[in-house]
Amino acid sequence: MRRPVARRVQAGLATAAVGAAICVALPVHQASAAAGSASGYATQNGGTTGGAGGQTVRASTGTAIHAALCNRASSSTPIVIEVQGTINHGNTTKVSGSSCNTAADKIELKEISNVTIVGVGSGAVFDQLGIHIRDSRNIIIQNVTVRNVKKSGSPVSNGGDAIGMESSVRNVWVDHVTLEASGGESEGYDGLFDMKDDVQYVTLSYSILRNSGRGGLIGSSESDRGNGFVTFHHNLYQNIDSRTPLLRGGIAHAYNNSYVQLNESGINSRAGARAKVENNYFKNSRDVLGTFYTSEAGYWQASGNILDNVTWSSPGSETNPAGPGMPSNTSVSIPYSYRLDGASCVPDIVRQTAGANTGLKESNGSCTPTTPNPTTPAPTTPAPTAPPPTSTPGGTNLSIGAGSDGSSKASGTSYGDVRDGNLGTFWSPAGSTGDISIKWGSATSISSINIREASGSAGSVTSWQVLNGDTGAVLASGSRAGVITFARTSLKKVTFRINSSAATPKVAEFETYA
Repeated sequence: MRRPVARRVQAGLATAAVGAAICVALPVHQASAAAGSASGYATQNGGTTGGAGGQTVRASTGTAIHAALCNRASSSTPIVIEVQGTINHGNTTKVSGSSCNTAADKIELKEISNVTIVGVGSGAVFDQLGIHIRDSRNIIIQNVTVRNVKKSGSPVSNGGDAIGMESSVRNVWVDHVTLEASGGESEGYDGLFDMKDDVQYVTLSYSILRNSGRGGLIGSSESDRGNGFVTFHHNLYQNIDSRTPLLRGGIAHAYNNSYVQLNESGINSRAGARAKVENNYFKNSRDVLGTFYTSEAGYWQASGNILDNVTWSSPGSETNPAGPGMPSNTSVSIPYSYRLDGASCVPDIVRQTAGANTGLKESNGSCTPTTPNPTTPAPTTPAPTAPPPTSTPGGTNLSIGAGSDGSSKASGTSYGDVRDGNLGTFWSPAGSTGDISIKWGSATSISSINIREASGSAGSVTSWQVLNGDTGAVLASGSRAGVITFARTSLKKVTFRINSSAATPKVAEFETYA
């Protein structure tokens, strides 16, 4: 049986360096920054409200997310967890408690209910760390990025799935997220959005799925047919080999999605599945709808779709493409109301609304983006940040004579330039973000650093974190480079992480002081 391979997926995307915050979740008594309300099949079976009405907690590490779940009165006590910063293996550990069942190598939402996880502030990135939902219900995940989750190589997490659901899961709304990999199965990745073993009433909306061998599946085998009632709308699938999604049994509704560069196949309805596919835009793709890689047929009702440079395979014993005309071979009744944008405007409206950090914009049903009102006001208590820059600290610059390294360096720059005492030389990352570190051969106590930007580049850094390079703990975070103070810490390595910048960052000196 022919299986799609991930050879066409762009493999040059850089994975971010591992190592970030471990901190205690900060209680915030105002309500959530989450906005809008669930749509599609997530509105059925009693609806999906997540942690609405519960306490709001802010976290910047995976450990803090797990601690927030474990500190609830019960496994069903509503909670909204606002996440900011980079969540990875370096700051995620197992936390135990009567209201949780967590793990060290993933964000584990197991045997729980009534939870919202929403990215806030400058953004939330789950780097090489997947989100796993098992035996749970009423979950919302909104406004986060999950990237480069592997099932082989190092580090591994969540079976290689960016977001995976399994075993008696009900009512999940995933909205305005970005799910991405840097290759296919041969590079160690699996699916971006997978459901198996009795998962029902799920909606994926206004999201980006890209650069992966596998977009996602509903059902892990031809016999796993108890999943279904899943809606996909206003999503961008880009540079995906196959499974956008793969359907085994059940019902799915895909409307107003933009599909670009589906390399092997797209919506693969098989093993008795039924899909309603309407007003989508397919571009530069192959076999965008049909039954593929099996003789067990699936079915579809297709209407209003636009095919832009789509090619089709010839029918065979295990290939039943819907094209070129895409006639329907079943009918699917949808139990909820929804607004259809015209297919011709789908690429543009999806470009303006889909993915994390896009302001949670939605379509008004007439190809115009709108910003939903928050379900409740955003918290006024921000995540902890460092004090604003002050004058240069006194004492000896401990960086002189130390070592240095980083995540990347632009051509013509050097890690050593940040500790040479010369403001005329500097380090820049290869892109707009990156890490630069000072390191010593033995533990050294410091309580402040001074990030001195090169001439003409002042103000280029717009969001940063200072990390304990030994443990990954966040010592401080903020938005302006300069003098940064924090509790005196003994360490062998300190890292200045640039999370965002207005122009190419140029760090002339990374000074450290006791």
